[in-house]
Amino acid sequence: MRASLVSLLRVAVAAYAMSALTAHASPLCIKERTPFALSHDTVKWTMSIAPGADCIQGLRWSYMQIFSVSVVSGPSRGQLAVVGSGFRYSAEREARGADKFTLLISGKNRHDPGTSTLEIEVNPQ
Repeated sequence: MRASLVSLLRVAVAAYAMSALTAHASPLCIKERTPFALSHDTVKWTMSIAPGADCIQGLRWSYMQIFSVSVVSGPSRGQLAVVGSGFRYSAEREARGADKFTLLISGKNRHDPGTSTLEIEVNPQ
């Protein structure tokens, strides 16, 4: 009985500690996202990001299925990771200028399969 009470108390303390932590959503780093059409098109986006910050951006529109996202050319200054049907870009702490990267998105727009190339220019804030 005493062991289960101690375990329950530990769980309660851990839950309380976790509730004090706050989650922060990625700030809106891409203001205007021109939709891509998965029709072998190329779309350009511009990202503004503070030095040392992260940008998490989904790529799927409500009428699309994304099968894969691949990196055509990676950034030269920051770090890029494909995360599901989106990406995460982490800016350098000492940003010294613009950066850029290119993604290839494969999927289905409504019923039509295709690809889009997404070129993203990164500007420090």
